[in-house]
Amino acid sequence: MKIALINGSPKMKDSASNYILQELKAFLEKNSNIITEYYFRKPQLSKKEMEELIEYDILVFAFPLYVDGIPSHLLNCLIQLEGYFANIKEKEIMVYSLVNCGFYEGHHNELAIEMMENWCAKAGLRWGQGIGIGAGGMLPALNNVPIGHGPKRNLEKVLKKLADNIVKCTSEENIFTTANFPRVLYKLAAEMGWRRSIKANGLKRKDLFLRK
Repeated sequence: MKIALINGSPKMKDSASNYILQELKAFLEKNSNIITEYYFRKPQLSKKEMEELIEYDILVFAFPLYVDGIPSHLLNCLIQLEGYFANIKEKEIMVYSLVNCGFYEGHHNELAIEMMENWCAKAGLRWGQGIGIGAGGMLPALNNVPIGHGPKRNLEKVLKKLADNIVKCTSEENIFTTANFPRVLYKLAAEMGWRRSIKANGLKRKDLFLRK
């Protein structure tokens, strides 16, 4: 089975989307799959990329939530692919999506996953499953914590389930999850990060509340 892992994050490094895909890849590699990674960081795909993607059995998209939706550069890529795929007959491609957000609750990703489902219908592809992951911003910082331990216990469960569905080419209900970490502590850690950023840019906390 040929599987394309597509990272839709605009970040060059330390993206939660890339971290999630690498963890998923480890589960998929336990089977005899041909896995190729793609990075959609620009709002334009080459003809070669589109011609390659039509040859895969599975497309797995991972991206961050932007304003309750799909990042604009990735949306442009999807529009391109929609036009290309819609004109290709006799294709049987299954699509899965992993959407992460900075909000603690994973269900904030629901609208973006619905957008991916609608895109599949327009492009003539088969929808497999969507995974909405909350507290995604903390994942790159937990790179040394093994999957399935500490804050990553829930993540292991959903990625194993997704990997099983991918291997079997089956569709299931969307899943929404978050970190095994107290919400109040997550909020405090996020606020500490903002304070560091404020200081690094030569500002003070009160400057955030200035109105002009």
